Amino acid sequence: MAWFLNFYRCARCKKIWTDEWSCTCDDDCPHCGARHMSPFNSEDLTELVAQEGDEFVAIRSPASAELGPDYRELGRFPTRAQAEEFLASTDST
Repeated sequence: MAWFLNFYRCARCKKIWTDEWSCTCDDDCPHCGARHMSPFNSEDLTELVAQEGDEFVAIRSPASAELGPDYRELGRFPTRAQAEEFLASTDST
């Protein structure tokens, strides 16, 4: 399942917050309660490369994820570039 870090700005109180969702959906302001704020920006977190020691780990949120990304390791690589190339070459479904 796709996973996003959404960035919101409240139209009423102007405060900014972030929230992770499986889509780029509207959210309610946690500061003043204003409803239906749309994200002004989103980062796709479905696939990531995480560094663990000297290795770079390619991870993906599977289609079965529901309440969180439930990342699964797809492979370990000696460089970030190799991990990113691997993710670009694999099917994300």
